[in-house]
Amino acid sequence: MYFLDKAKSIEDQIIAWRRDIHMHPELGFEETRTAKLVANALNEMGIEAEVGVGITGVVARIGEGRPAIGIRADMDALPIQEANDTPYKSQTPGVMHACGHDAHTAILLGVARILNEMPDRPAGEIRLLFQPSEEKWDAEGKSGATRMIDDNALEDLDAVIALHISSVNDNATFEIVEGFALAAVDTFYATIFGEGTHGATPHQGIDPIYIQAQVINAIQGIRARRLDPTRGSVITVGGVHGGSAPNVIPDKVEMMGTIRSFDEETRTQIHEELERAFGVARALGGDYTLKIERGYPAMYNDPSVAQLLYEVAKDNMGADRVHHGVPMMGAEDFAYMTQKAPGAMFMLGAKLDEKHRPHHSPVFDINEDSFKYGAAVLADTACRLLKKYAR
Repeated sequence: MYFLDKAKSIEDQIIAWRRDIHMHPELGFEETRTAKLVANALNEMGIEAEVGVGITGVVARIGEGRPAIGIRADMDALPIQEANDTPYKSQTPGVMHACGHDAHTAILLGVARILNEMPDRPAGEIRLLFQPSEEKWDAEGKSGATRMIDDNALEDLDAVIALHISSVNDNATFEIVEGFALAAVDTFYATIFGEGTHGATPHQGIDPIYIQAQVINAIQGIRARRLDPTRGSVITVGGVHGGSAPNVIPDKVEMMGTIRSFDEETRTQIHEELERAFGVARALGGDYTLKIERGYPAMYNDPSVAQLLYEVAKDNMGADRVHHGVPMMGAEDFAYMTQKAPGAMFMLGAKLDEKHRPHHSPVFDINEDSFKYGAAVLADTACRLLKKYAR
């Protein structure tokens, strides 16, 4: 139990790091203060830190040579006004760590200290990947993971691992999925065009609101009647905007939504079917434009890495706290990293209390008691992977 005992001994420091980061949240590609905190903490441990990787990311190495194992933590916050009243609440108006990235960063700093002070650490390199901007893309459509990959932060890795905190899973529990764990995400934006007229004389125009209702029906039919029902997917219309007065039929209606899928065949088919669904607009005398933005790919947990994480979690947390999960429709840019090297991400339960505190909400918060378990599992797994891939 070296790893858990060591994590317990530095638990207060991990919590202090998390609270500092939580109080000073920064949006994607703006994490300069967070990166400086990370680099300073690593330097104090005697670990050299490379800053400015992937724009505002930090990379550090413990050990050298092969094999090489990566551990990733994302650092960015969200544009949300925090509603919690805690000693560590956000001090930045309109910005909040509402997805647990503050905890991810603090836990990885704890992992760094555990591994750096380990007297008999296996030979090879542990690469610490403090990633910016998981939550958004830059002007070129790239997130923090792709920017770090572009800067060669993942070159020559034999495996890469990560955790994601969960505010809804029971505290101090572990959950992992083998294979596809999180969905690919795409976003669509559309405009349906008609001909505006007086609301009392609809026959003198072409009503885009009526047309969009038929288009939405067609979109709902894609999942029900056009796709293989054994393959998971979701199409959600998240916004419909049109009209400005009760007695005016507008000349256009704007729509937007999200697409989730696990395999590329289904992903491509949904894009094609959306074009057909919006084609209803032309059949009814209107017209449309449709733009589909491809987002993160589906995240695939390598079964062998996922199984090792599962076994390590049982050793460090107890079998009663460790579970196999099911795929979810959320998305993660860690998926790009698992395309570069075999990898897996697990969910670390950190439910705080009986209040519902979902991710991306103003009342999000987590139980800090869970942090030591996350640090122990990541550190132990990294060492076992070094032994597994030893040449």
